[in-house]
Amino acid sequence: MAKIPESVLVVIHTPALDVLLIERADKPGFWQSVTGSKDALNEPLSITCQREVAEETGICVGSVEVPVSALQDWNLANVYEIYPVWRHRYAPGVTHNTEHVFGLTVAAGTPVRLNPREHLQWLWLPWREAADRCFSPSNAEAILQLPRFAPPTA
Repeated sequence: MAKIPESVLVVIHTPALDVLLIERADKPGFWQSVTGSKDALNEPLSITCQREVAEETGICVGSVEVPVSALQDWNLANVYEIYPVWRHRYAPGVTHNTEHVFGLTVAAGTPVRLNPREHLQWLWLPWREAADRCFSPSNAEAILQLPRFAPPTA
């Protein structure tokens, strides 16, 4: 089944603006935030976010530790050309994807459990360093927007 060219990017961060990055298993050295495509055209983006965060990090949005309210739609969308190495996952002729940006605030020390088929390792970095580490320009730009969108700390 071809991937839907509409996806989410979820910048997972602590109140102190440390950002979780995960290293792709299919491209070692490529660090990123959680990303993933819709499973169905009518799937709400918030559900895509919750599913992808759980699949890729083991973090359960909607749990006592990470309430649904911790997930924030930043109302940003990036349209970008799909890297040729990944175009085979889409229908023939699909060359661009629309990526919707969300932020997810979690407590420092939130446990991370990677799906080893998708990611090799994880790390937390201060937001500027995280942006520098990302291979994707749209991911780096989203992280650089974090201070603008992160909820104020109490």
